[in-house]
Amino acid sequence: MGTMNEQTARIQQMEQYLDCASVAIKELSDALEKYLKAQTALSELGTYYGSELWKEDFAADEAGLLPSDLKRGVLSEDGIWNVLSDSHELNIRLSEVLTYLLRHHQKM
Repeated sequence: MGTMNEQTARIQQMEQYLDCASVAIKELSDALEKYLKAQTALSELGTYYGSELWKEDFAADEAGLLPSDLKRGVLSEDGIWNVLSDSHELNIRLSEVLTYLLRHHQKM
């Protein structure tokens, strides 16, 4: 059994751990929910990129047929590709993190 000062210090440290873990879990849970909801958008972008519709839209942009104030990141050379690539890399990282956590995390 430790002294009251040791107990107080330990409890304070554990409270910091609890607060840190609680915030991290909430933030990650919220981010994962957003990412899961974005999967439909990623799938649609993957289908659109390089399709005949994308080629038609790209050609129309190149010909100056689209409104000048139209946001057109999807028609850039790298816009969709970068997002799809980043998503793929994130999925690999999520898999690696999950594997690590399942192997090394303390069991309840």
